[in-house]
Amino acid sequence: MGVLGIILYLAFFLGLMYLMIIKPQKKQQKQMEDLHNAMEPGDTIMTTGGFYGTLLDIVDDTTVIVEFGNDRHCRIPMHPNAIAEVEKAGSAIVKDDEEDADDDKKSDGKLGKEKK
Repeated sequence: MGVLGIILYLAFFLGLMYLMIIKPQKKQQKQMEDLHNAMEPGDTIMTTGGFYGTLLDIVDDTTVIVEFGNDRHCRIPMHPNAIAEVEKAGSAIVKDDEEDADDDKKSDGKLGKEKK
């Protein structure tokens, strides 16, 4: 039972590690890939640093041009991985976390209204 017990113990913890670490990470990577594939010029974005801007151009897979501010003179090239959220022009927010979207649905349609 000694060697068999160690093998079963090791297999259990490897399976647990896969379910708790690797699988959720792959799911998050897939969501971010879908987010980046859905980006188009004209979309409003939020960076991982919390800055809001407008996507002007997608140069290639590693560079996008984002415009920040109201003066229309602050255009910065960025890596797409620095984009955390995308809001399509005239549509709802596409988020990288499905739980946030579920929380919005549970608020009984009172988005934007303060509770008194």
